[in-house]
Amino acid sequence: MEEQSSTPGEGSSSNTTTKKQRNYLGSGKPRRGRPRSIRPPRRLPAGQPEVQSPPCTDYDRAYFKYYSHVGVHEEMLKDQVRTETYRNAILQHQSHIKGKVVLDVGCGTGILSIFCAQAGAKRVYAVDASEIAMQAERVVKANNLSDRIVVLNGRVEDVQINGMVDVIVSEWMGYMLLYESMLGSVIFARDRWLKPGGLILPSHAVLYMAPVTHPDRYAESIDFWRNVYGVDMSPLLPLAKQCAFEEPCVETINGENVLTWPHEVKNVDCYTITIKELESVTTRFKLQSMMKAPLHGFAFWFDVEFNGPDKTNPSSGHPRKRARPDDALVLSTAPGDPYTHWQQTLVYFDDPVEVEKDQVIDGSATLTQCKENNRFMDIHLEYASGGHIYVKKSVLR
Repeated sequence: MEEQSSTPGEGSSSNTTTKKQRNYLGSGKPRRGRPRSIRPPRRLPAGQPEVQSPPCTDYDRAYFKYYSHVGVHEEMLKDQVRTETYRNAILQHQSHIKGKVVLDVGCGTGILSIFCAQAGAKRVYAVDASEIAMQAERVVKANNLSDRIVVLNGRVEDVQINGMVDVIVSEWMGYMLLYESMLGSVIFARDRWLKPGGLILPSHAVLYMAPVTHPDRYAESIDFWRNVYGVDMSPLLPLAKQCAFEEPCVETINGENVLTWPHEVKNVDCYTITIKELESVTTRFKLQSMMKAPLHGFAFWFDVEFNGPDKTNPSSGHPRKRARPDDALVLSTAPGDPYTHWQQTLVYFDDPVEVEKDQVIDGSATLTQCKENNRFMDIHLEYASGGHIYVKKSVLR
């Protein structure tokens, strides 16, 4: 929903594709499979903290069922930037992994667990609540790693692990970084299993946003209806805007589409962030357009970093901050960077807003976990430009 100067605008919508775009409603329950290593409530070893497990909802079950399909994992594995960056990060931190115990949260087909075993890990617990875990077990066996990789089919909140772990590795990032709420499972695993001073990969993440211009996309979805084979179909424009732009779009844009320097929405330190912090994120921005152009919406993207434990104070358990831009391995999904399956997430307006060079665009963005299904995200944008105030609401589902 979009509003201008207190006057409701037309709703707007989109088509999102690829790995992490899905509607879990009505997906039904997952097929029955042979659960492995799921045991009754555990008795914790002395000295291990008690962390309350969240309930498993029908939405969670539908989410896990989605990830049982091999096509989802094929798309992620074929994302060369994603997969090779993780492999490079594991090799870069081999000194922290060799001879140690690793926990892979959301292991999927087991590729990261295998990378850790190849880096010399003594034991890897590969955990996934989806039935894909059964396939991961076959992959582990085919690579003669069953003596070092233990595949656990269940939520990380429910499985039993003997002792603490030295390293947590996980590919938890969703669209707009926080969509899917998988980071909560990593936080649970950290608080429940990670030794003090242990390693988390990735260690940091930053979500960015910036206003964008995209005339070609607008022309393709909206202006098309003004003249269809010589027929005026402009009465369909309100519906076309609703169908095209009501929900966020996952697509690829270039650097020339971005009107301002990016704004940092949320900085995530995986060693310290809490689940409470993820429930709602609000940021205020004041940005200056670098060109005269129609403003069509806002783009969101993220970077993740793979820092090692603090070198100056190894017992602190906190990551080492980057002293130089090239000091850490970075996986970026920014416009103009090499393609990843995350692409960028676009929140388009119903109608473009004309901005002049050096014109200020200011406002706020709030990203909130949906109450009904916390894997969905409510997006509330308020922005002002040229003396007009606008509001855009949408849901990433």
